[in-house]
Amino acid sequence: MSSYKRKIPIDINCGINVALKVIGSKWKLCIIELINKGISRPRDLNKKITNINKRVLQQQLKELETDGLISKTIYPEVPLRAEYSLTELGITIIPLLKQIEDWGNLYANLFEIKQS
Repeated sequence: MSSYKRKIPIDINCGINVALKVIGSKWKLCIIELINKGISRPRDLNKKITNINKRVLQQQLKELETDGLISKTIYPEVPLRAEYSLTELGITIIPLLKQIEDWGNLYANLFEIKQS
């Protein structure tokens, strides 16, 4: 457990601040999307997210698990096998994720037109 303490506490009266604390990283939404699509093993997640290194992936998975969005199941095999799945709370973010993806695709098209 880390002894790190935030100098400035999160304003829990602002839903955007809370949401960004939980999912506001470069990779968390991608990880949630892939787990939702059935990619549940760390090795497979690492293959799909090509620019993420293993340490960062493990850190992001741990944070998502700590925040209650995903759960981890460890199978006592040789070698050990771990799989992640969305929790009930994690499933609630899927519609928002879809909206963010739709907006990103719209913006990408507008951005492409601007660059022409």
